[in-house]
This record gives sequence, C-alpha cells and structure tokens, in this order.
Amino acid sequence: MIAGVLDEQTLHDWVVEQRWFASKSREVAHLNVLDAVALREEEPQLQVLLLEARFPTGTHEIYQLPVGVRSSFDEGVIGSGDGRTVYDAAADPELTRELVRLIAAGAEHGDVRFTTAEGGPVIGTVSSSRLMGVEQSNTSLVFDERLVLKVFRRLEPGTNPELEMLRFLTARGFPHIAALAGWYEYEGRLVDATLGVLQAFLAGGRDGWELTLDEMDGGDAQWERLSDLGRVTGDMHSALASDATDPHFAPEEPSEESLSLLHADVDEQIERMWRDLPDDDERLADVVGRGEDIRELLHSLSSVASGGKVIRTHGDYHLGQTMLTDRGWVILDFEGEPARPLPERRRKRSPLRDVAGMLRSFAYAASAQALLRNTVAPAGWEERARTTFLDAYLEAVDPGLLPAGRGATDRLLSVFELEKAVYELRYELNNRPDWVAIPAAAIRRLLEAA
Repeated sequence: MIAGVLDEQTLHDWVVEQRWFASKSREVAHLNVLDAVALREEEPQLQVLLLEARFPTGTHEIYQLPVGVRSSFDEGVIGSGDGRTVYDAAADPELTRELVRLIAAGAEHGDVRFTTAEGGPVIGTVSSSRLMGVEQSNTSLVFDERLVLKVFRRLEPGTNPELEMLRFLTARGFPHIAALAGWYEYEGRLVDATLGVLQAFLAGGRDGWELTLDEMDGGDAQWERLSDLGRVTGDMHSALASDATDPHFAPEEPSEESLSLLHADVDEQIERMWRDLPDDDERLADVVGRGEDIRELLHSLSSVASGGKVIRTHGDYHLGQTMLTDRGWVILDFEGEPARPLPERRRKRSPLRDVAGMLRSFAYAASAQALLRNTVAPAGWEERARTTFLDAYLEAVDPGLLPAGRGATDRLLSVFELEKAVYELRYELNNRPDWVAIPAAAIRRLLEAA
C-alpha cells in the first residue's frame, strides 16, 4: 500500500467500479495488495500492484493494477493524499511508454520480468501512446500506430494462452497474426502469471464481423474473402500442429476423457436450462421439451465421430476475432474464452471446434442483419458462407488432423456445433433475449438433420 495515499477501502471502492473487474455482482469481503513492484523510482513513479479480491464464499481473484504516483494528475485517479496522487498508469502516456521501454530492454525488477520475442517486430523507441477503444476484461494501448500492448487485468496462474500461442506462431513465421514483439510477466512466490503482451498493431484493418455485415451483398468479392478466410484458418491449424517435439503443441490422439468431458458439460447445461425454458415463447417452440433428444443426439454423433487429432486451437473463434488488412486476413485474440479457467483454455482439442465457432458466427451474421441493420440477409447467404469457408478450409488444413472421410468430419463438426448452440442459447436467454431465435434455429436444424 502507498502510505498516506491509499487505504484498503479507497482501493476497494475504485477497483469494483472498473470495467475489467469481473465480479461486480459479488460482495467483496476483502481487497488487499499482495505485492507492489517498483518499476520506476523518479517522478512519475511507476509500480505494478498485484491485488487480491476475496469473497465470502472463500474464493478469490487476482488482478494487476499498474499505478503511477505524481504530485498531481487528473486521469484515472484512485486516491490522493500527502501531496501525492495515485492513479491508473494506463491513463499516463509517459508511463505506458516506460513499459514498452522496459520490454525492449529486457529489464527485470523484483519478480517482474520483461522479455523481447524471438522473430518479432523491432520495438525501438516509441513517442506516442493512446488507449484503444473500450474493453471489458483487458486494457490495450497503441504506440506510434505500430505496436499495441495488451495489459491483462485479471490474472490466473500460468502462461496466458495469448502469449503462448503468439510466441509459437511468431517464432515459426506464421504470417496471419499480429506478431509478438515482447511481453512482461510476474514470477514469484505468490503466483506466476502473464501481465501483458506487446504485438504489431494493424493500422487500417477492418473488423471481420463489421465487414461481413457491411458487405453481405458484396457479390463475388465477399465469397473470395470467405474462401481466403477458410484457407487461412486451415493454415493456422496446420501451423499449430507443426512441431511434434514441443509437448505443449504436439498433436495427440483424442482421448475418451475429452469426449466424456464434452458430454458432461453439455449434459449439465441441458439439465439446468431445459428445466427452466419458458414454454410460451414461440421462438423456442421447436426446442422446448427436447432436452433429452439433444442429449441423445450428442451421444449418438459422438459414438460415430472419432479419429483425427487434438491440437492447440484458437479457442474462441468467430468473425470478430479476425481482421482484413492489406496483407490479407489476420487472426486475433488467442486468449480463448475468458470465462473458462486457464487450464481448460490451454487444453488440446479438435481443430473442428474452431471451425464450428466460425460457422456459428455466419449464422449470427445472417440474423444480425435484421436485428442490427434493419435489413434482410440475401436468401441462402448463411448456407453459401458455410460451404465456401468449409471447402477452402478442408483443402488447406493438414488432413491428418481430421477424421478419415468427409462423413466422419461432418459428424464431428456437428457435435461441436451442437455444443456451441446449447451454450449460445443459455447465454442469450440470460443476456439478449431478443437473440434466442438464432441458437434455437441451429438446434432445430441439427435435430432435423439427424
């Protein structure tokens, strides 16, 4: 704690109001500073705080808070006293540039270590810094419109998948990512965790989701882009499976345990959700009362869908995780699903799980035209998008990663689409009731196809 400026209550009141604090709906019994590491002694001072939020249930969460200390500062203020102001360092361009300088220098301060990436872009000296957009769980900062630093706020023990995946792909020269330039991490008695990653910034790129909505009537150019995206996705999976000597990335045979875990997860969701589904909502008419049918379909598909390999995958793959740049498609955000525990996000899975995520994204795009743009998607658009993407993907990906034969591949893909649609239905019921028809339609289609 910074004597004379911050006490536990002041820090608590500020932290729980931040967008990146993940447990706003829960009571915080205790919030304290686990460690404070000084990175710069002269004014403005720079420290990295590790915060622990404890809950009445006995659980806890750990957060990173880089703070600046000056005699006076107006942005991101946490507290003031004793002639000093303590504030979120992400609001201070001078201090965020200092983080980049420390990465470039390969510095080490206490338990915080800064590292440059093998094969990454040259960092050099940066002269400007700005916050990038509004994010929920992390904070991203752009430097000289050529580098971007993602500061992880909520920390989990272990290497963040974003760092692990980018480091692997950058070292192997995979061109369809924002290459890793460096990172910083905490390695100490309290926890080992990734604090932030520095990457190339893609100036002028177009978000894949917005681009798809904007140009759904774009003619042949759109189908060429989706075909290219399928090829890039296949190339990504082939690259991720390219090193049999690295135990964290080497392809493996799928285990019975992985299918059992999938069954258990979906079974639990079905049991909880179908029990409470409203039976008077016409958008759910085709799925109400069919929880057991869905469970049986999942098990029957899984029993005949085998083969292929499990590899490290993107883990949260959809149109919003892609960007079209002047060098083609670039794939972003390799953290996996942030709501899932880190060990689960690092688990090897069939590459078809990523493919299923993208196919579901096409369904959302087709429906979002009416929900967000007050227009109707062209007839047959979703089916053509699926076919275009999937044909190009199957042509590009290492065939040894997939089950033998198109029939087995399609069955396993249906397993993951069904899993995704059940998850989506639960999410939309809780967060966007107007969107429940989208996953409900997918579940109906899969049941009818069976």
